[in-house]
Amino acid sequence: MKNALYLAVMALFLVCGCYNVEPPKKPDNLLSEDQMVNVIVDMAIMSAAKGVNKKKIEVSGIVPAQYIYDRNTIDSLSFAESNVYYAFDVETYKRIYTRVKDTLNKKREFYKNIEDTEKVEKPRLDTIKRNKVNKFRGSINDSIIIATDLQPKS
Repeated sequence: MKNALYLAVMALFLVCGCYNVEPPKKPDNLLSEDQMVNVIVDMAIMSAAKGVNKKKIEVSGIVPAQYIYDRNTIDSLSFAESNVYYAFDVETYKRIYTRVKDTLNKKREFYKNIEDTEKVEKPRLDTIKRNKVNKFRGSINDSIIIATDLQPKS
C-alpha cells in the first residue's frame, strides 16, 4: 500500500513538473533552417566517414566538429543554441530532419550513379589500356626482331 501511494505521489510530481515547460528564448545568433540542414548533413557525412576510415581523418589532422563549424562559418555555441531552440518545436525539427534525410538520399543517389558509371566504364578503359600496352610491347618486339635480322650471321 505504501509503495502504491509513493508511486502515485511521484507520478503526480512528474506530471506537474513537466507541465509548465517554457520555450527557450530565440538566440541572437539563431541559424536559419537551411543552415541547420547543412550543418546536420555535414555531421552525418563526417560521422559516416569516421566510421569508414577514422585513422585517415586523424592522420590528416582534421578535427571533425571544428571542420564542420569552420565549413559552415558558425561556432559551436550558435549551433547548440539553435539546436535547442528548434528541438523545442517538434514540427520544425521534424521538417529540418526530413530535409536532412532528403539531402542525404540525393547525395547517395548522385554518388551511386557515379559508381555505377565507373563500373560500366572501367572494363572498357581497361581494354583500351591493355591494347595500348600490347601495341607498345608489339612495337618493342618488332624492333628486337628487326635488330636481330640486321645482325650479320656467322
